[in-house]
Order: sequence, then C-alpha cells, then structure tokens
Amino acid sequence: MSTTWPTRVAELLGEPADLRPLGGGATSFVAGGRRLVAKTGAGVLDEALGLRALAAVRDGPPVPGVLLAEEGLLVTSFVEQGRRTAGHDEAFGTALAHLHAAPFAGFGGGGGFGGGGGFGGGSSFVGNCRVDPSPAPDAPTFYACRLSALARRCGLEGAVDPVCERLGTLLPSARPSLVHGDLWWGNVLWGAGGHAFVIDPSAHGGHPEEDLAMLGLFGPVPHRLRSAYDEVLPASEGAEVRRLLFELLPLLVHAVLFGGIYIPRACTAAERLVERS
Repeated sequence: MSTTWPTRVAELLGEPADLRPLGGGATSFVAGGRRLVAKTGAGVLDEALGLRALAAVRDGPPVPGVLLAEEGLLVTSFVEQGRRTAGHDEAFGTALAHLHAAPFAGFGGGGGFGGGGGFGGGSSFVGNCRVDPSPAPDAPTFYACRLSALARRCGLEGAVDPVCERLGTLLPSARPSLVHGDLWWGNVLWGAGGHAFVIDPSAHGGHPEEDLAMLGLFGPVPHRLRSAYDEVLPASEGAEVRRLLFELLPLLVHAVLFGGIYIPRACTAAERLVERS
C-alpha cells in the first residue's frame, strides 16, 4: 500500500482509535462508533472473497462482515467473543456440515456455489503459504497438484509422490464442496451469542472432509461437534484413511513455511497413508 492502513481507514471509514494488536497482521480499532478489525498482507483480497463466499452459504458458519477490501488491506466487523460452551460446539458442527453439503461447481478455483453468489476462484494462500488456486476436473487431479507442488518446495517428493499415485483410489467419487481451507482452532471464534465464527479462510472447492481433518490435527474435535456434523452429513466409507490424507496437506504447508519438525512429521504422515491405502 502507498499509505499506512490507519490513514486509509481514516479516509474511508473514520479516524481509527483504540488500536489493539490481535496478531497475524490484524489490529482491532474503533471508527465511526463501532469496533472493527484491519488486516494487512498479500492475501487479504483472497481472504475477503472467501469470507463473502462463506457468508453466502445458507446456514453455514457465520463470518465477520467485509467492510473494505483492497490491495493489501481488509477491514471487517469485530466479533464479540464469549466463553466456549457445548452449544457452541453443536452449532459449529451443524453449520460446518451445512457448508459442506451445499452444492459447489468444482475443485480448486473457478467454481460457484448453488443458488448464485459467484465465488470466482479459490484462494492463492493458505496462511502465508502461496498455493495454486487453478480449477481441476476432479478431486484426484486437484489434490495431486497441490500435494506435489508443496512436496517439491520442502524436498519431500519421494514420500509424497506415492500418495499422489493412490488418489484415484482414495477419492474415487468425491464431490466438491466449498471449504474453509485453513480451519485450525485459531481461526474459530466463540461468539458471545452462542455461534462459532470462522475467520482467515483459504476458501476453495475441496473435499468436504478437508476442514474436519485439519481441525483434528491441531486439537481434538469434541464429540458434540462431530455428532452434530454427522446428523447433517454422515461420514462415508474410507473416511479414516482420507483423514490421513487431509492431515498431510497442512503438514506440508507447515513444512514449507517453517521447516523443522514439520518435515519429518509430513514424511511420516505420507508413509502411513501409503501403508493404509
């Protein structure tokens, strides 16, 4: 941006006051009599598109409203949070299942969801990791491209290529869903009104089990959440092996971004998946 974000916000929304850093390039502030959140970075336009796409899915997880989105700057509404309850978990499970059950046109980018809305493409970022949002004709093609590209960037082609060769068996008749795409617990906010909001999406057309697998990788998925999800969208045969596949994706992202312990973790996950498939 050619100017600092407070200056830009002051021009369009009012002078920002009471700035509070939130981490991840985000800051909460007050302008025009309401608390908002500003986020800066290369991927914020993709994030804005994802938030709008998720918001358009009937009965899906609520998201912060997008007030301003331009190159390098995203401003959203602020989510008032409360203490996490069993009701939050149940509501989140139901809403996530409704998101994944909604019709979506294809894998990767370039899709659209049922009833209009026109989400024009998948995100080019998972967190700060660049990924290819190109559309793909089917699930094996989409995930093979994403897995192999990430593996090349962290030197794990030897472990990941055998996984890609098995994707036709692992994902034989997968249908696309709109998925959050970066759904770890840090991207879930327990709203004061009893609903769980999601933030920071890497939205794309993907497999409906992708989001749940990532949640489970970074913390246990409560029984109430999973039961509520299954009431709307029950698990299908082979889900346990596919969970290993969808855990491998974020492990590779972390291997690319951070290296270290994530390299052997991703390698082990790929080897386990080949053994099980």
